[in-house]
Amino acid sequence: MPSIPATLLLEERAEQAMNAVTGLADPDLGHIPFFSANLLAEPASLVHGDYDYGSSHGRLTDACVLARQMTGESWWQETEERYKATLLDLLADDGLSYRRTHPRGHWAAHANLIDQRATLLALTTWYVDSGDERARRAADRLVAALRRIAVKERDVWYYPASEYTPRGWPSDNAVHLRLAPDPASFCGRLIMPLLRHHQATGSADALELCGWFTRLITEKSGVFLPDGSFNPALAYRSGHFHTRLGTLDGIARYAVLIGDHSLTQFVKNAFDWALTQATAFGWTPGDLADQRYEHETCSLVDLIGIGTTLARAGHTAYWTVVERFLRNHLAASQLTDTDWVRSAPDRSLDTPGWETHHRVGERVRGAFAGYGAPNDYVSDVVLGRGHTSDVQACCVGSGVRGLFTGWNAVVTGDERLLRVNLLLNRGSALVDVLSHLPHEGRVDLDVRADCRELRLRVPPWAGYAHLAVARHPASGPAVTASGREAGLWAPDGYLRLERPRAGERITVTFPLAESTTDEAAAGRVFRARWRGDDLVGIEPEGRSRPMYSPRTLEPKAPRRPRALHVPDREWSW
Repeated sequence: MPSIPATLLLEERAEQAMNAVTGLADPDLGHIPFFSANLLAEPASLVHGDYDYGSSHGRLTDACVLARQMTGESWWQETEERYKATLLDLLADDGLSYRRTHPRGHWAAHANLIDQRATLLALTTWYVDSGDERARRAADRLVAALRRIAVKERDVWYYPASEYTPRGWPSDNAVHLRLAPDPASFCGRLIMPLLRHHQATGSADALELCGWFTRLITEKSGVFLPDGSFNPALAYRSGHFHTRLGTLDGIARYAVLIGDHSLTQFVKNAFDWALTQATAFGWTPGDLADQRYEHETCSLVDLIGIGTTLARAGHTAYWTVVERFLRNHLAASQLTDTDWVRSAPDRSLDTPGWETHHRVGERVRGAFAGYGAPNDYVSDVVLGRGHTSDVQACCVGSGVRGLFTGWNAVVTGDERLLRVNLLLNRGSALVDVLSHLPHEGRVDLDVRADCRELRLRVPPWAGYAHLAVARHPASGPAVTASGREAGLWAPDGYLRLERPRAGERITVTFPLAESTTDEAAAGRVFRARWRGDDLVGIEPEGRSRPMYSPRTLEPKAPRRPRALHVPDREWSW
């Protein structure tokens, strides 16, 4: 069995998350997933909510497919098939996904725009993965419906409410008065899945909607202010971060597709402002009002998506931002230990079809934080809304997508020009990346196929004077080089490695810088200790389930027996 450094492995984290993806399914309600968990309650509870249907099914189905691509595993297949079946069953004859009337009567059936986004995302991922025509046809009908129900004016298209009903929009008056509520929530966040559907199928309708919704956001809505900041008005959900960032994620991808550099600059402007509200390790406020004291994993995943798109478009400095977010708050926001959760020993306290207390800790192990603190999986503060949901199904699904986005960006390019953008473990058909960080500044590149040129991004804190390269060909003597050699660097700032050959190992070493920063978040200041791009301690520490306990690192990365997964094909888009 080959061995790898015992450092962060995104594919392993994805498989761990599948425990929660399957554990949320409620057998008492046809495997409809529970939406949220209260892990501080005694006993802890899982409860249903109004996002159980298209939103949760979409995100969790998407996660099932992406995790299989990352890991090559499929032990969650039975739950995945149940999620897919219900995803299709929620689609009505008009093409839209409808929420069901809940057995407890808390809400009536309607087509929520948030559900349409998640449903289209899942259907497209499903189709790309398997070529299943059921998913393609359902996605085509959904896109056609989204186009049909949009209110169309000469210079703008929009949705006038969050909920569409079998009778049409709830209020004709809203249409006549152009009262489109929060365009980012109901139109902007649709851009990303619409664009993905267009890229997968060539759908002209999907691309047209991307154009109209981008125009709405950038030219008509006022969601983003001229300096890139989020409009804090109550009508705009107090600058809700997940919906704003999800909108920017879609616009960033659309800008690259159509080659519109002004749109890319629009996104960059807003993204840079958003980073001023986040910590360097990836915590973001929920909004600019009462939710500013709590963080959704969904928002962090949006940031990773935007940063990756901008970096691929040439703004390569954002790779450092992406790597820090992956290494720190996304990984720390995953619940890998649940010994502190108090679950009921049986189902005597359950309300079947609504709430359970049985095996809650075991079921949510692997979940990503729903509303978390900067230093704690649980957000339980005096300010804002106080303690809310510790787990949310949306964040569980999004967390897997965040892992996939990072994993898919570690290695990009082809035999002509291959790039290693993130210093994380990753297997691929052309090169395996073996990262020894944060124990030591060392990355091994095991070349699988001959390439013309390989480029490695070197973190800005690593410098160049003490960087060293050792190339060990499959046969023959090793060749060494120093970072002081000008010919070792490419115009984009990457380390240039010419003509790597199959069987060659390239080892790059550099010093690991240590630093301390003060991070303002959730109404207080945190002292963060860094080793390279890894947060190795924070003050004050968390109380309920600390995210960043002090880490004692060995001078050499320990190893463990494991092979990196090499996918059959790469999803470049």
